[in-house]
Amino acid sequence: MKKIGLFCKPKAPSAANTLSKLIHWLRELNCQVFLDTATATIINESSSHSKASISEIADLLIVLGGDGTLLSVARAAHPHNVPILAVNLGSLGFLAEISLDELYPTLENILNEKFKIESRMLLNAYIWRNGKKVEDYNVLNDIVINKGVVARVINLQVLVDGQYMTSYRADGLIIATPTGSTAYSLSAGGPIIHPSMQTLVLSPICPFTLTNRSILIPDQSIIQVKLDAEYNDVRVTLDGQESYKMKAGDILEIQKTKTTLQLIKGPNKNYYKILRKKLHWGTQNISDVS
Repeated sequence: MKKIGLFCKPKAPSAANTLSKLIHWLRELNCQVFLDTATATIINESSSHSKASISEIADLLIVLGGDGTLLSVARAAHPHNVPILAVNLGSLGFLAEISLDELYPTLENILNEKFKIESRMLLNAYIWRNGKKVEDYNVLNDIVINKGVVARVINLQVLVDGQYMTSYRADGLIIATPTGSTAYSLSAGGPIIHPSMQTLVLSPICPFTLTNRSILIPDQSIIQVKLDAEYNDVRVTLDGQESYKMKAGDILEIQKTKTTLQLIKGPNKNYYKILRKKLHWGTQNISDVS
């Protein structure tokens, strides 16, 4: 691996110092380093590369920041099947699980082709309006339909593989991947789903009917959500980073993408250990069994 793409969260602690040191280390190993425009600005360099163009040519992508930084890179990278190493520069993340202390030993293993890949599912979401596709987007975590500031529920009609499932009267609806099951969906009462499972979860937000609960459906399903009536401000939010207005009669169609995200697993990391630390499970000493 000689072509390395680097992406860094600008406001991360010690971002400039960490980035400069890493670039120097990689170049000492005769690696070619590519920075996108935002990352180059951190160390006062210039670059015309975008996330997508770097993902096309790189052998490895390194993301310095947190889960939010990784989400933005993932959407550009996944069509190109390039492995991603996510390094956390702040608090522990579910996705950016590598610490700075582990960065260089982990990179040495990667450059020597000693690493394991974990594939993560993504979703493709697009909005149909009057028979035309008006928005098209990919997400790693979740798609959220929610109302604006007005204190009233919205009506959402849901079909799965062309079959009517239900109509939600709620503040909104979350459609999440297993990766996204520990994000907003969890706060809405949804289950935690192991990232290796092939399923999607639909979680209503504050439903009017208490029997409307989260439901798991097969990952091969095509989900259609129709907004039944006109509301002042109903938005579709994608991975918490992009937002689009949804109008009466619009149909949001969601299905799994053909490609997956190739995430490099950290050394001595496992999903349950991350859950325990992030969600503060099992505070007693369990070092003898972990």
